Parts: sequence; C-alpha cells; structure tokens
Amino acid sequence: MLDNYLQQLEREGKSPHTIRKYKGDIHQFLRYCTLRGVELAQVDRPMLREYLAYLGEKGYARSSIARRISELRMYAEFLLRNGMLQHNPFRHLSAPKRPHRLPHYLTQDEVLLLLDVPDQTTPMGIRDRAILETLYATGIRVGELVAMNVGDVEFQQAQVRVVGKGGKERVVLLGKHSLRALQHYLDGGRPLMVCDGEVALWLNVKGHRLSQRGVRMIVTKLARGAEIEKPVSPHTLRHTFATHLLDGGADLRVVQELLGHADVSTTQIYTHVSQKRAREVYMNAHPLGQGGSP
Repeated sequence: MLDNYLQQLEREGKSPHTIRKYKGDIHQFLRYCTLRGVELAQVDRPMLREYLAYLGEKGYARSSIARRISELRMYAEFLLRNGMLQHNPFRHLSAPKRPHRLPHYLTQDEVLLLLDVPDQTTPMGIRDRAILETLYATGIRVGELVAMNVGDVEFQQAQVRVVGKGGKERVVLLGKHSLRALQHYLDGGRPLMVCDGEVALWLNVKGHRLSQRGVRMIVTKLARGAEIEKPVSPHTLRHTFATHLLDGGADLRVVQELLGHADVSTTQIYTHVSQKRAREVYMNAHPLGQGGSP
C-alpha cells in the first residue's frame, strides 16, 4: 500500500524530493515495527512514545521528529480510508514542538552585491544574473523556477505564470530589473546554450532544463563570490523577497498571494522578521535605546 500512497502523492503534485523523503521516513517506521514484531494495525500509544524516544536517542532534531509524525499520520489516514486500518494511531499523538526559527534573509546591500557577481560577458553569467533577478523579484520556490518554460513569461503584462504546490497555478509579478535581465538572457544567453526543441526557460550547460540542485549550486557559488558570510540558497531569496516587501509596507495578504501560501499563518513568520529588524533599528537609533547615545 505504500507504493499506492506514494503514487497518490505524485498525482497531488508533490515534488519527487518530497515523495522520496516521505518514502524514507515511512520505511524507517515500518522497519522499526518489523524489528519489534508488531504489525501496523497493532501499533499503540506506548509504542509510539518509545519510537519518539528512539528518534531522540538517534539525534534527530525536534523539527525532524515532528515532520515524521505528520507524515505517518497522513499515511495512516490513507490506510484508514482504504480499509487497511481500523483507526489512526497517530491521530492524537503530540509531536515535539518545532523550534521557532526566523528565516535568514539578505539586506538590500547584500542583494546588490550578489547581483553584481555573475559575468555578463558569458551566456551562463547572463543566465545566472537573470535567475537571481527572478528569484528576488518574484519570491518563487526553486521548484517553480526550474519548471518555467519560455512561454510562461509575459513581458507585456510584466508577469510570469508558475505552477506551485499541489499543481496550483498562479501569476507572479516582475519588476523592470528582472524583466531587463530576462530579456537579456533570452536574447544573448539562452540562444547560445539551447538544444533543438527545448522549451525550458532555464538551461544547464548541456542545453537542457536546469535542475533544482543546479540552481542551488549556482546561488551558493555566487554568494561565496559576493563574500556573503551567512548561508544563502534560493529559499533565502524567497525569504528576502517577503521580508523586503513587508518592510516596504506591503499588505500581508498580498504577500501571501504572491508567495502562494495556502494559509496566512505561514506568511506571518515574516512579520516577526520585520519586527525584529524594527527593534534593531530602534535600539540603535533612539537616543535612549540600548545602542543610542544619550
């Protein structure tokens, strides 16, 4: 039944990376059950508590344990719907609380440093600059970026169509700098890289669709070139996009729509980032603030 469940996840639009992660985590629990000589239908709360303790002893972070419990709960619900279980043993299991972590983001100066790194005299440098501009201008996920085709960019409307989680399509906006970088790539970068018949917008060195791993490697390399000390990934630019919009006064619901978040509570983490930044500015600037001069 696990294969059937994974196939359903694929139909729902889950990424291959997510499906592999679910498969590994569920397999880990099923192996644990086998070693204990317990069928899934026999799993009870005491055994689940022991499993949580086992994961903790193995050094798994609370966030990782919480994720596994959520995945197992959804898998058990699938089995329940298909008559393979009589009840969901994970339904009322309290997973460890995830630590509250504020996302990393770049300052505006760091963004400018990053954008200045790609060599604009080479096709790949032109591509890399356009990738950075697009990630920062739209806040899209790396999976959404690499899935883009040439026809998805609408220059007249200054927007691009992307397919997000669950196969949901949405429109994200492009600023003048990202439009210019994209046009430069389409005119002077992509034509020198593309293989015949390839419709993907972003290409690798072989002229075919660039992978998510490829984009991550590009961004990491460029961040090192910009001498940015904090960790930088494509998702860092997504965090930066949202944080800078809220810092600039954008409405939370608008940012939620642009990010493709189903629930506004997911977007609210960026308000905490903005508040943290506001506190730092206040403490350094106010005459009676911690860092101000009396």
